This record gives sequence, structure tokens and C-alpha cells, in this order.
Amino acid sequence: MEFYTLASSSSGNAALVRCGDTAVLLDAGISARRIAQSLAWAGLTPDALDAVLITHEHADHVSGLATLSKKYAVPVYASRGTARFLRCAGETLRVFDAGDAFAVGPLEIRSFRTSHDAADSVDYRIDGPDGSVGALTDTGCVTDAAAEALAGVDALLLEANHDVETLRCGPYPYYLKQRILSRHGHLSNEAAADFALHCVRSGTRDILLAHLSVENNTPVMAEYAVARRLQAVGLSVRLGVAPKDRISEVHAVCRPSPSFV
Repeated sequence: MEFYTLASSSSGNAALVRCGDTAVLLDAGISARRIAQSLAWAGLTPDALDAVLITHEHADHVSGLATLSKKYAVPVYASRGTARFLRCAGETLRVFDAGDAFAVGPLEIRSFRTSHDAADSVDYRIDGPDGSVGALTDTGCVTDAAAEALAGVDALLLEANHDVETLRCGPYPYYLKQRILSRHGHLSNEAAADFALHCVRSGTRDILLAHLSVENNTPVMAEYAVARRLQAVGLSVRLGVAPKDRISEVHAVCRPSPSFV
């Protein structure tokens, strides 16, 4: 099992999870052409996808979906509220209620509510035979549902959108700053660090920070905030930052072998 991001920023988001012959795209916020080019790098074509999982209807998560759905009959999964905005998916749309779980091939996929200024935003935990991947982005706070669903996940794609002081002192208009800082906005570096610590204590061993703001954050600031929080209590994990507009490193996911004394 492995995962990587194709792009990760407020300009566009998409990630891929693979388990054997099963491939699942998480969001389609870049053009269908870019998605196809990125999949080709991995030896795949869009019609080899088994599912597209949509988190919410904002353009940076669905901008490539209309063309992708028109050209390829890939099942598109979305929560009931989000599905109202995704008519472009046509007959390929699979609607569920937030909190539902379903299977795609050997993958068990569990949805959970997030806190964002969208109709019915969710994220996902994906469990395969040998490991698990979770995603938590586009949320202003860590919901109880997210904390419960992601407990013990092996690898985590985690939002670290902004440095609070950089945002407050930056050029954004006041209303936009308040939106980002609200419980329906985006996770800060410090909030990401808090949740990273929670996850590592429950077994997470690989964290890829995502959805960084170009104006209000840097990869160095985000990674330092999370690493410092973990190091303060003597913990460490594989920690990286998803690039804005190119493919990230491939993250292999596997459960640790049980140790015997």
C-alpha cells in the first residue's frame, strides 16, 4: 500500500492511494490532463482508477472532476450534501451519508465529518490488508469524528495551512483572515502539531503535511512546528511536506510487525 499527492495547495489538491491493483484518487482539484500526466508517472491511466473520493465541493478539490467524469467512467463518491454540487459526475456518482463506510476492492473506506465552510465536508480513512492511510485537510478544527476515525492510522495526510502570526500580519483582508482562523476554516501549524502528537501517540508513523498557504506559511515553518512538538516529548516520525504543484515522494504504508520478547 502506498500514497502520494499529485498537488497540494489552495490552487489545487489531489492524492493517490494504491493497494495492489486498486487505485483511489482523493479529490480532483487539478485539471484532468494533469491528473492523467501524474498517473502516467505511476504507470496508470485514469480509467484504471477504481474510485474518486471527494471531500467537498470547493474548486481546489473538484476543478478537474467534470472532464475526468466525462472522459472516464470512474465511480465518484461524495457525501449527500456535497453530491448536490457534483451533477457533472452523472451516473458515476455514489452518494453516502457522512460517517458511512464502504468498500472499494480490498480497501475499507470510512468517511467522517470535518469542520469547513462547505455544504457537507468529509475526509477519509482508508484501510487495506497491510496498512492504513488517513486524510485530514480543509477543517478549522479537529472534530471528534476525525479524532476517533484517525486513531492509530499508519500514515496521515495532515493540513498545516498557515502560521497564525504570519496570517494576522499579512495582506489578506480582515474577513478572509477571520474565515481562515475560524472553526470552519483551516488548521494552523500549531493545530496540526497538536493533532500530529495525538496521532503519533496512537501509532501513526508517517505524516505528510498538506494544503500549505503560499502567502501565510512555508514548508520550513510547518515542518518545524510539528517536529518541535513531537521532539519535546521524545517522539519522531517520518515527516514531510507535500509540494504545491508537483508529485510528492511515494509513501509506502505498512503495519509494523509484532515484536516478541
